[in-house]
Amino acid sequence: MKIKRLLLAVGIGLVSTSVLADLQPGAAAPLFTALASKNGKSFHYSLKSALRRGPVVVYFYPSAYTKGCDIEAHTFSANIAKFTAAGASVVGVSLDSISRLNDFSKDPNYCAGNFPVASDPDGHIAKSFDLKVMAGRPGAQDVRGVEIDHGFAERTTFIINPNGTIAATVGGVAPADNVDMTLAAVQSLSNK
Repeated sequence: MKIKRLLLAVGIGLVSTSVLADLQPGAAAPLFTALASKNGKSFHYSLKSALRRGPVVVYFYPSAYTKGCDIEAHTFSANIAKFTAAGASVVGVSLDSISRLNDFSKDPNYCAGNFPVASDPDGHIAKSFDLKVMAGRPGAQDVRGVEIDHGFAERTTFIINPNGTIAATVGGVAPADNVDMTLAAVQSLSNK
């Protein structure tokens, strides 16, 4: 188990240096507020407020109800107790509408009401984290057969220290690996 954590930590170091030119570890994270949903209920999420309680995992994903994003949300949900035990909270951010996120956040196959997902319909939050925002694809449908009528932010995760600085970034890996690497980074923060 220690070897796996060491390999994940080394992987985080390698991924962190290849992801994002401007928002590397030590940089100030953009503080944002957004309309979000947890367990199907909308509310106003504030990163600044969440940081008062400990480290925050902010993970950007392309769209609810798409294969990789569904795997990632389910894996975060299945591991939420481990993130909480390490003192961290989790929030997902996408360009999905709040109505899509209300469904996704309560869906027992994905978020299962275990963490909030925030709506960034114009990509402003993603851009503030220096992420690429791509136009939607006409006619694209989600796994339910519902049209996806929004753009997409690239899949990247930021682990943010309570002081508002970025501790690590994870990107360019498979969705489940993203969660594993993020958990290892959060656990290493709690061990310091």
